[in-house]
Amino acid sequence: MNNPYNIKGPYNPNPPKKKEEKKKRTILDLDEKQLTNVDKIIAIASGKGGVGKSTVAVNLAITLARMGYKVGLADADVYGPSVPKMTGTEGQMPGVEIYDAQGNLVEDYGQYVEDCTEIILPIEKFGVKWMSIGYFAKPEQALIWRGPMACNALKQMILQVKWGELDFLLVDLPPGTGDIHISLVHDLPLDGAIIVSTPQAVALSDVEKGVNLFRNENINKHIYGIIENMSWFTPAELPENRYYIFGKDGCKTMAEKYNLPLLGQVPLVQSIREGGDEGNPAALHDGPLFDAMKAAALQLLK
Repeated sequence: MNNPYNIKGPYNPNPPKKKEEKKKRTILDLDEKQLTNVDKIIAIASGKGGVGKSTVAVNLAITLARMGYKVGLADADVYGPSVPKMTGTEGQMPGVEIYDAQGNLVEDYGQYVEDCTEIILPIEKFGVKWMSIGYFAKPEQALIWRGPMACNALKQMILQVKWGELDFLLVDLPPGTGDIHISLVHDLPLDGAIIVSTPQAVALSDVEKGVNLFRNENINKHIYGIIENMSWFTPAELPENRYYIFGKDGCKTMAEKYNLPLLGQVPLVQSIREGGDEGNPAALHDGPLFDAMKAAALQLLK
């Protein structure tokens, strides 16, 4: 056959096709398919660290489960994931399901599947589905990630998880108002947020930043209200007394200022701390924390 293009050397009219590289699934390929059957996605936020945000998130999830709702919690506190410790699931590794391009489950993980999709299976305990970046790192390991890497990892951790049917998916955000918050709040289909704080003036000054983040015109997410943690201390020998160690009614005043509901007040109780340390959250049992979380949950259902 003639060489129509005057190419030097032997002419092959049917040259071999260049081998295509296997498509890598990136965050850009992720969609909200795994969230299709999730009714409400609620962020648990705090302007300041150390106010008990994760304690509230974990115990609110358990309270909702005890009330009969289907609940999941995504621990998005990438630099300080505490959900594995607080739920007694440290050392557990989430499972994985692999699907081919047609959406069929691949039973043999050893076979090569082009354009496959990996779906992470959450850890299930206490009637709640848990997912945390802490399941993929050693407890003492520091995740030295810049903002974009952390944001992509967290989106993947939420969008690539098999949540199934849920009434509530709680997202435990890291403290502050940085890159991760802006990315997750802007890109995820959040229904709204709950803000956690102590009544201390230093913490409340950062609460205002959190409120303004969610009310920013470029974000504009509903704020369900504020939960006040460590509201007062009552010694066992003086059950009628309340000692306001961090100040009194700080969150109530802040809620009134921004026209927000005060969803609940959680007292400073030793059993709450012990439950978190031992992987046996206090809301599993009747008591002051369960009562406060149930009051908050009932307001979410209005």
